[in-house]
Amino acid sequence: MKKFYIVSFLLMLLAGSELRAQEDARPLIYQINIKENIGSNTWVFLQNGLHDALVKEADAVLLHMNTYGGGVLEADSMRTAILNAPIPVYVFVDNNAASAGALVSIACDSIFMRGSASIGAATVVEGGTGEMAPDKYQSYMRATMRATAESHGKEKIVVNGDTVEQWKRDPMVAEAMVDERVVIPGYADSTQILTLTATEAMELEYCDGIAESVHEVIVTYLGYSDYRLETYNPSFYDKIKGFLMSSVLQAFLIMFIIGGIYFELQSPGVGFPTAVAITAALLYFTPLYLTGYAQNWEVLLFVLGLIFIVFEIFVVPGFGIPGILGIICVLAALVLAMIGNVRFNFEGVPMREAFKAVMTVLGGMGMGLVLIIYLSSRIGKRGFLRHVALNTDQEGFVSVSMEPLTLVGMTGVASTDLRPSGKVYMEGEFYDANSLKGFVDKGDEVVVIRYENFQLYVRKKE
Repeated sequence: MKKFYIVSFLLMLLAGSELRAQEDARPLIYQINIKENIGSNTWVFLQNGLHDALVKEADAVLLHMNTYGGGVLEADSMRTAILNAPIPVYVFVDNNAASAGALVSIACDSIFMRGSASIGAATVVEGGTGEMAPDKYQSYMRATMRATAESHGKEKIVVNGDTVEQWKRDPMVAEAMVDERVVIPGYADSTQILTLTATEAMELEYCDGIAESVHEVIVTYLGYSDYRLETYNPSFYDKIKGFLMSSVLQAFLIMFIIGGIYFELQSPGVGFPTAVAITAALLYFTPLYLTGYAQNWEVLLFVLGLIFIVFEIFVVPGFGIPGILGIICVLAALVLAMIGNVRFNFEGVPMREAFKAVMTVLGGMGMGLVLIIYLSSRIGKRGFLRHVALNTDQEGFVSVSMEPLTLVGMTGVASTDLRPSGKVYMEGEFYDANSLKGFVDKGDEVVVIRYENFQLYVRKKE
């Protein structure tokens, strides 16, 4: 009897393994949902989803799309990833594929639409106002839409007994979604941006089938009657990474980096500004590094820039070569980290991507400057910066020695370049000093004109 149970158990295990093998043998369709505005989140979702589909050896990827548009840069990155994907990528437009969503859809191998869906209206607009962007942006978008349509190649058809070639997706239809001057007879005149219904998209061969569900697309058009469907489910970490890669937040992080560095240099040893700058730098570089944008050398370039700036402030006071190099390194690292280059090779990097990176950094610097001016004006006043500076009511107390006041009128030697600040050597001691007129080179004789705010003010001896 015992042997019977053992044999039965083994047969059950064998049957289970055979069922799992049959289950795994079914075609795998990997679904990625694009149901929000095209942006850093959707780019991260698509990137991770395509990677998972390749790891699981999926037979095809199906994008389930319903979006009103979004960022052009992220849409361009998504369409590039789709065009370069080694497995077929299809899209099911579940109601909307507007603007940036149209670009992503046209990049897919096949487009399927719900009967009530629409696709088009890909004109570039200003993010803040919604108004049409200048023509240079429209020109680039027109070319991108045409190139995406052309990437699907041509097919041979027979017309009146003659074999001719035509585009699988007419590039002029894609361009008409951006530029109202492109006329598509019967669909858009010279005053209309092209937006197509599902039926119109079928007529212009921009839709490969109309369906009401993902299941209908897979069974009717992809030809998989028995299949496995897996859906990419973004983790909380993926959502955080996508949020941190948004241009607006990146600009704010740059603002905190610049502001933190400035205030730490103005009040060494406080610690809080440094903590803010380091935290902002980590939040800035980490998602870019994990997604492959920021390289090791770009992070090291940022750190090297900080070292140069600190060296300029504490070792060779003034504003010379170390300070200039430090600023260049920091700004270059912030810009390059957002551009998908490999070892300083920018081949294939869209100009729009580089422009956006530069403008994001400049925007962050501008906000950082505003933050510095505002917080500097609040130091010592009511609020959380009240105790950063000493109160003005300090009558009867002298916090530093007034001995340097006796040096007024005396002559010394500049021990560093004064541009305009630096150090001078007088009476066997080194003193901080500012040049009142022009720069003073190291080794020049100087005369002390006055002593104010605990600092000597000198002029080059004539």
